Amino acid sequence: MIDGKCETIATAADEVAEPAASLERQVFAEFLGTAFLVCTIIGSGMMGDNLSPDDGVALLGNTLATWGILYVLITTLGPISGAHFNPVVSCCFWLKRELGGAAFALFVPAQVFGAVFGAFVAHAMFMRRNGVFDGKDRDSDGELFSEFVATFGLLMTIFGGIRAKKDVPMLVGLYITAGYWFTSSTSFANPAVTIGRSFTDTFASISPKSFPAYFAGQVLGLLCGLPACEWLFSRKAPLAALATLARKEL
Repeated sequence: MIDGKCETIATAADEVAEPAASLERQVFAEFLGTAFLVCTIIGSGMMGDNLSPDDGVALLGNTLATWGILYVLITTLGPISGAHFNPVVSCCFWLKRELGGAAFALFVPAQVFGAVFGAFVAHAMFMRRNGVFDGKDRDSDGELFSEFVATFGLLMTIFGGIRAKKDVPMLVGLYITAGYWFTSSTSFANPAVTIGRSFTDTFASISPKSFPAYFAGQVLGLLCGLPACEWLFSRKAPLAALATLARKEL
């Protein structure tokens, strides 16, 4: 938290002065943004399945829709809450002491509940039964490693891109778009989205039994990615960069 405002992955231009949003508005923005994100991921997957039996075509549609919604959500909600929509991102800003403890404690459940709500909305639009936990098994070692790579790269994109400010919505959208195709896990890189996508048995689904592999990869990505970004972009000494994981300044 800086001067009462959340650090954002889509920092507004220097010349634009935004009034600080209340904590309630910030939390709702995180809920709403994560809900729209998961709704888009699941809904576009179902649409792709409806239009083509080809998984490649469905994945392409899934990818483009996710890119588009990330650009929109980060641009519109970034000035309110920081547009994290991801417990890993919120945790990083908390560890950097740029997000307050109260906000962090509320952001994470808002993101998780938003993800689940988004899954229900997508199912309602396509008239699919809710509460079906029969998703795809994605628990291979390759997918665990993919989530590590995807999460590490996402943090690199965010913390490297913050310096470009207005370009961050496009950068994050492009990175996730690429991640859909170069990782075997299709680049979840987000614990809240992982949980939300377990509430469907459609194209974008994941089985709850796959949680350990995905969560492990995402946590490892955070533990390695944040210090690496602090060293690379903030130019901290190696020990000072590692100390960020303990919320300490050296």
